Amino acid sequence: MIGRLRALGSSLVFLGGGFALALAALRLTASLLRPVLTGGAFSLAILQTAVLLLVFGLMTWLVGVKGLGLTAADFGLTPVPTGVRGFGRGFLLGCLLAVAAMSAAVAVGNAAWREDGGTVPGWLGAVGVTTLLLLPAALVEELIFRGVPMVVLSRAFGRGFALLALALLFGVVHLWNDGITPLAVGNIVLAGVFLGLAFFTPGGLWTSTGAHLGWNLTLAGLAAPVSGLLLPIPWLDYSTRGPAWLTGGRFGPEGGVLASLFLAAGAVVAGRRSIRGSIA
Repeated sequence: MIGRLRALGSSLVFLGGGFALALAALRLTASLLRPVLTGGAFSLAILQTAVLLLVFGLMTWLVGVKGLGLTAADFGLTPVPTGVRGFGRGFLLGCLLAVAAMSAAVAVGNAAWREDGGTVPGWLGAVGVTTLLLLPAALVEELIFRGVPMVVLSRAFGRGFALLALALLFGVVHLWNDGITPLAVGNIVLAGVFLGLAFFTPGGLWTSTGAHLGWNLTLAGLAAPVSGLLLPIPWLDYSTRGPAWLTGGRFGPEGGVLASLFLAAGAVVAGRRSIRGSIA
């Protein structure tokens, strides 16, 4: 059993050290690669994801594996078939919740999908490229918020404390997103609870990463902003003319009450599955 002080200290070293190292590495690589970063914000987003993935992968090994003796099983990464099934279930659940939230906005919030003159093959290609961007981004956020800290804090303080503390931190790191509102922050925290509960189901980190990707990719693929970021998607446009508190407005569905309802439903589903299969 990991003691409380050791759990807190390890989590602070993991998170604080990881973010400090990532910031330094990002500044260095951005300055070195500036002449070849021609894609603007898109290129910087790819660079940021790559740096964070490398840094927090290293921190997981140093703090979690070498320092605390955690194994792949502690993160739900074994057996592999269970993890793969968990990823698929999580992905499907994330997709369904996002489709439901957007469809509800169309039904009651005056949102609408329209063709923008692109083609279906072009849309499929863009979704493929977007997947390659969002998958590592989902994985790195799961490593940070549902990795080492979730395991050690849940063992030392209980699952409820770990879920709430890391969900709140998950909301804090999104405070600088474009179009953020108090309701959007609340929904990000709720999403953190949902993903944390998914982590405690069979499949562990596989499942939470699948759910994270399913939600984000569905929003992006159906032409909605993802946490304030609108990715380029041809063929479809998604517009929200109803009240922003209901549909999310320019922040995307995560900024509205409808998303709150479906993220809460996702948390209930994941919570019921977590009763039968805990990894911590």
